[in-house]
Amino acid sequence: MGMGRKKDREKQEDLWVALSEIVITPGHVFYERLNAVLNAEKFDQRIEVICRKYYKSSSGRPSITPGTYFRMLLLGYFEGIDSERGIAWRAADSLSYRKFLGYDLSEQTPDHSTVSRTRRLYSVETHKAVMKWVLKILRKHGLADAQSVCIDATTLQANAAMKSLVRRDTGQGYDDYLRQLAEAEGIENATKEQLARLDRKRKKKASNDDWTNPNDPSARITKMKDGRTKLAYKAEHAVDLASGALLAVTVQPADRGDTTSYVETLDAAQCEAMQSHSMGIEEVVMDKGYHSGAVLMDLAEREIRSYVPEPERGQRHWPGKAEEQRCVYGNRRRVRAERSKRLQKLRGELCERSFAHCYETGAMRRMYVRGADNVFKRVLVQAAAFNIGLLLRKLSGWGKPRQAQGRLNQLQSLLFAVFAVSDACRAISDWLGRFGSQLFPEINTRPVGESFLGRGVSATGC
Repeated sequence: MGMGRKKDREKQEDLWVALSEIVITPGHVFYERLNAVLNAEKFDQRIEVICRKYYKSSSGRPSITPGTYFRMLLLGYFEGIDSERGIAWRAADSLSYRKFLGYDLSEQTPDHSTVSRTRRLYSVETHKAVMKWVLKILRKHGLADAQSVCIDATTLQANAAMKSLVRRDTGQGYDDYLRQLAEAEGIENATKEQLARLDRKRKKKASNDDWTNPNDPSARITKMKDGRTKLAYKAEHAVDLASGALLAVTVQPADRGDTTSYVETLDAAQCEAMQSHSMGIEEVVMDKGYHSGAVLMDLAEREIRSYVPEPERGQRHWPGKAEEQRCVYGNRRRVRAERSKRLQKLRGELCERSFAHCYETGAMRRMYVRGADNVFKRVLVQAAAFNIGLLLRKLSGWGKPRQAQGRLNQLQSLLFAVFAVSDACRAISDWLGRFGSQLFPEINTRPVGESFLGRGVSATGC
C-alpha cells in the first residue's frame, strides 16, 4: 500500500456541490430523530406561544426563534459543551448542528452574545414551563410515575474566583485585609510568604457571613466534592425511582444544609407528582445527611413514608418529644427492612446517574454564567434535556449521539458479517457444483429441483 500524500489530494474546489453528495455523519441520525420527536409534540409552536410576551414590536433586527435558543442549549447537554460561546462556535461549524437548528449552509448561525441576551430576556418561569412541558410528554409515555422519589444534592462551581472576595462590611479585599492583620501584629511591609503563613494560622478565615464576591453575590463559599474550597451553588434533584426521570431540580445557596434545602425540591416534585395521580408522592428516599427529627416529622405530616438512614448519634433521650420519637422510630424500622435496601440501591444509581449526565458528561460542573437566576435557567434546560434523552432511549434505544454512532457501527459490522457469510456460502456452492459429483456420486441420482443441501433449497440460498 502506497503512502498517501497531501499533494495527491490537492485539487481545485468545485463551484457547485450537490446537496446529496455531502457526507452525512452518524450525528445526523440522532438529531433527525430528536427533531422528529420535538416536531411531533409541536415544540416550536408551544414555545413561541410562551415567549410571545417578550417581543413587543415587529420592527428592528430579527431575533432567533425561541425554539432555536432552547435547541442550542440542548446541544450543550448532548455534546458536552460547557459554555454558550462554545455552543455557538460548534453550531457554526457542524453540518448536523445546522440542520438540527434549521439553518442551511448560506445562513449565519446565532453567535454567543445573541444566545446570552435571549437567556437574560426569558424569565425563570419560562424555563420552568419548558421543563414542565417535557415532563408532560414523559407522563404520556408512562415515564414519570412519581410515587417513589429520591432526593439528593451536588455542588456546582460558580463563575467567580476566591481571590476576588471582599468584606461584606467594608468592601476590603482579601489581600488588603491580611496586610491589615499583619500590621496589627507588628509586621511592616509583609511579603507574600509572610501573608500566606499568617493566613494558614487563622481559623474560619472564609466565612460566608463575612465575605462575598462582588462579581457573583449569590455564590457561596463551600467545600467541593474533591475537597477544594470554592464559590459554588447547590443543585438538588428529585428523581423518580421507577423510571429515572428528573421530576424537579432546584438551585440554592451552597451553604444551605440538606435538612433545609429539601423542602423546596420536594414541593416542586410534589406538584409534578399530582399531575400523574391524586395521591402524589408516597415515599421519599434520601441519604443520612437529610436525617433529622424535624425532617421526619414534616414528611409524616405530608403522609409520605421516609427512608432516611440514621447517622451514629449515640443514645438519645425524648423528654417532651413523643411525636418526634414516633417518627424517628418509624423511619428506623422502615430503614432496616429489605425494601429500604432496594430503594437505597436505586437512589445511589439513579440520582448519581442524573448528576453524571447533567454535570459531568453534560459539562456543567463549572458554570459560565453568573447570578442565581441565570444558573437556574441553565440547570432547568439541562434537566429537560436529560428527560428528553430518557424519552429517546425508550423510543429508539439510544439517548445520546454517541450511542447512535455506536449502534450504527454495530449494524455496519453485522452487515459486513452477513455479506461475508453469503460470500462463503456462494463459494461452497460453486465448489460443490464443480467437484460434488466426483466426491458424492449419489448427487447425480437426485430428482430435478432437489439440491444437495436439501429438497427445494439451493446452495446459494444459504
